[in-house]
Amino acid sequence: MTLASMARKYEPRKAPAARVATSAMIASLAAEGYETVAAPFGHALVEAAKKDARIVGLSADLSKYTDLHVFANAMPDRFYQMGMAEQLLMSAASGLAREGFIPVATTYAVFAARRAYDFIAMAIAEENLPVKIVCALPGLTTGYGPSHQATEDLAIFRGLPNMVIIDPCDADDVAGMVPEMLRHEGPVYARLLRGKVPTVLTRHKPDYRFRLGKAQMIREGRDALVISSGIMTMRALDAAEMLAADQVDVGVLHVPTIKPLDVQTIVTEARRNGRLVVTAENHTVNGGLGEAVARELMLAGAATRFRMIGLPDEFLEAGALPTLHEMYGLTAARVAERIKGWL
Repeated sequence: MTLASMARKYEPRKAPAARVATSAMIASLAAEGYETVAAPFGHALVEAAKKDARIVGLSADLSKYTDLHVFANAMPDRFYQMGMAEQLLMSAASGLAREGFIPVATTYAVFAARRAYDFIAMAIAEENLPVKIVCALPGLTTGYGPSHQATEDLAIFRGLPNMVIIDPCDADDVAGMVPEMLRHEGPVYARLLRGKVPTVLTRHKPDYRFRLGKAQMIREGRDALVISSGIMTMRALDAAEMLAADQVDVGVLHVPTIKPLDVQTIVTEARRNGRLVVTAENHTVNGGLGEAVARELMLAGAATRFRMIGLPDEFLEAGALPTLHEMYGLTAARVAERIKGWL
């Protein structure tokens, strides 16, 4: 580290004009106006494990913060607490998979993507083993700052052969992805929403069901199409309702599986009506959903107006989540504002 970089590191950071007084602690994502479900991942995993004795759970001292404690309490003889050793966690999971088990390993997304990547690549992905890596705090879902904000995890794992990647929107997605990822014969990386998780998709599309590898239209719209994943589908739907009051009609295509991408649906919907196409993701604009969609549209020769909503290519601030989401443009109001400005 140079003297100049040290000086920058310890410079006082400029705070935004207004801050929302909420905790920056690891908590459930706020979603006003939506009903919530407690620990949908943990309960869905227990139900699946009742039917399949091969399913085991492992955590790196974070079972309480990844909702795996629900599984641990229900099936203590099938739960392994590995301590704060993420590389050991992934190695043990690969060993269990080789012995015929279906291991579900949980930690924080930053720890899987940064600390344990080589072990995941060599011990799990290269061998195409059925290890399911389910990670909390994806993107900007904690105020703890760069040490806990996994803003580049999709970019990291998208480049890994054999790895399926899931970015669920809500409790329906989380519960629905569990049996499907367990049925998948290879490795899976899934972003996790934990705690009290909102129920969003079935409010807008009552017959919605998670389908691995499939994008689904949640809302039709003639003026613009938002192609989104994770919590940004919720924000896109809320933004669409705001814009409807201004006679702006916005469609929302939810893409819960980042890899393999549902290219056919994305290209077909992007070509309809000559509408503006916007990607929205809780991830850096580098290497995530936006760039994946742009690539496929270019390869398909789908000429369309295209914009991206995502996190900037920088280490983010620490603070209260509502403040951070406003600062970095992830709120429904900010999404609506940008779409209206592009039309």
